[in-house]
Amino acid sequence: MEALLIVVVSFVGYLIAYYTYGRFLARKIFRLDDAAPVPSRELQDGIDYVPTRKGIIFGHHYTSIAGTGPIVGPAIGIIWGWVPALIWVFVGSIVMGAVHDFSALVMSLRNEGKSMSEIAARYVSKPARTIFFLIAFLELLIVIAVFGVVIAAIFNMYPQSVFPIWCEIPIAVVLGLAIYRWKRNLALSTVVAVFAMYVTVYLGHLETFRFEMGTLTLGGWTLTPTVLWILILLAYAFVASTIPVTTLLQPRDYINAWQLFVAMALLIAGVAGAAFSSQGLHLAAPAVNLSPPADAPPIWPFLFVTIACGAISGFHCLVASGTTPKQISKEGDALFVGYGSMLMESALAVLVIVAVAAGIGMAYEVKAGGKVIETLNGTAAWTHHYASWSAAGGLGQKVEAVVVGSANMIASLGIPRSLGIVIMGVFIASFAGTTLDTATRIQRYVISELATDFKIKPLSNRWVATAVAVVTAGALAFAASPKGAGTGAMVLWPMFGAVNQLLAALALLIATVYLKRKGSWAYCLTLVPCLFMLVMTLWAMVANQVSFMTPDRQGHRPWVLVVVNAVTGLVALGLVVEVLRVFAKRPQGSAENRGA
Repeated sequence: MEALLIVVVSFVGYLIAYYTYGRFLARKIFRLDDAAPVPSRELQDGIDYVPTRKGIIFGHHYTSIAGTGPIVGPAIGIIWGWVPALIWVFVGSIVMGAVHDFSALVMSLRNEGKSMSEIAARYVSKPARTIFFLIAFLELLIVIAVFGVVIAAIFNMYPQSVFPIWCEIPIAVVLGLAIYRWKRNLALSTVVAVFAMYVTVYLGHLETFRFEMGTLTLGGWTLTPTVLWILILLAYAFVASTIPVTTLLQPRDYINAWQLFVAMALLIAGVAGAAFSSQGLHLAAPAVNLSPPADAPPIWPFLFVTIACGAISGFHCLVASGTTPKQISKEGDALFVGYGSMLMESALAVLVIVAVAAGIGMAYEVKAGGKVIETLNGTAAWTHHYASWSAAGGLGQKVEAVVVGSANMIASLGIPRSLGIVIMGVFIASFAGTTLDTATRIQRYVISELATDFKIKPLSNRWVATAVAVVTAGALAFAASPKGAGTGAMVLWPMFGAVNQLLAALALLIATVYLKRKGSWAYCLTLVPCLFMLVMTLWAMVANQVSFMTPDRQGHRPWVLVVVNAVTGLVALGLVVEVLRVFAKRPQGSAENRGA
């Protein structure tokens, strides 16, 4: 019953936060004006700049920022207990994450839909733009490479998800045609598209439609299933990121948003059903675990970089100043899209926490040699899965914890557990897919903007810029990978959380400069969370650097991590110094923009 109480109280809290703090930011601090010009109308081109209905752009933005972040982060962070994870997700999203996303979106809306790098140039300095670009490029490079690996891994773990994931593409294209070309009713088109999507999910559940990629030998190369999926996914990302947003990106993300709403509804109903069942739904995870397995890092500061999406994430500022502001049709929609979607993402993180804290304890199968040798329940199930940091942190393990826990709760509704596993597998892979193609498009924006500023004309072409984004990410995915396994990008994963949160802190720093031009105390609303995230992130990066510099038993050091982590930290400190210099000399009351 306590799990159900957590969900109810959290969700009510999000509604209160949206209608109080969110509206306060929109009306009193940023003073949104529906009559103000917006990039989607001023620069409309039918490719990237397209005025879009609030509900549709919410779906695109939400599924783009969410990805697998609010799923895998809490699934690892709960190793320190469900209470710290829940507090960070709930409080962090309201006063930090949603403020961060909303601020970035409004700033971009009022600056021709430009990226945070260009906004940094306008409100801080040109050197700040270059520094921010380097950090953003690194983040997006890791995101594209890693999420290609993530989706490939999910396809291998859950082959039932392959058929519905690829069927979603033609469904999305037809939905886009129905809405924009054939002018069909949006509600009816949505119902048909979502129904078709879940028909494919059910078919994927059947053995007949299950697809497993095999190993391919080409010349002297042996291409594993992971390699083949990564190549296919990168090719898809190239195409999806260059065609008009209304052709695939928008409708696909819109379908994924409804898929998420259905999945969340099933999870909420599953929590209630399991809570009132004869078995009950009990929290198997400890409330606070200050003595996790010996190989786990300390809760301070690593909780705040392990759980990113769901609380606050730097990647969100790239979406909020990338694809989304180019599609919002009026300023007033920014509250619902920017602040609201972050709270919705946090609500998903709460459900994930319940799934891995309580759902996993309903039934956990221990396998050996592909066969189930034992089924654990309660605390024994949770303890077995989180026996070590490496076990909890592995890609397969953290996805498995969420899928198994969720499927257990959904089964209380009478839905077969095997079908529940397919539903959750498709759900997670779909979200990773939206992040992959959105990140590729945003990387193209970043490369093109910098190329324009430095007058490198070939790179300003969308095809060339996208090719650079995809090729560099592919190179990272296969770098330092044993026998070309395609998992090289995962080498950078240990520091990804810190880079991601660092980006969030720097975006808040730029928002602070922007708000300081009001000449009031308003900039404190971004400055306080900025300082908190700077301290936690730099602390984590220093701790990581010490860990990376320590040789393993064979005397080896991960030099890629050592160099990239050190360079990122130094570049970030350079941006902080540059912002502080400008912040100190900028006179108050010099605003040229509304609310700034």
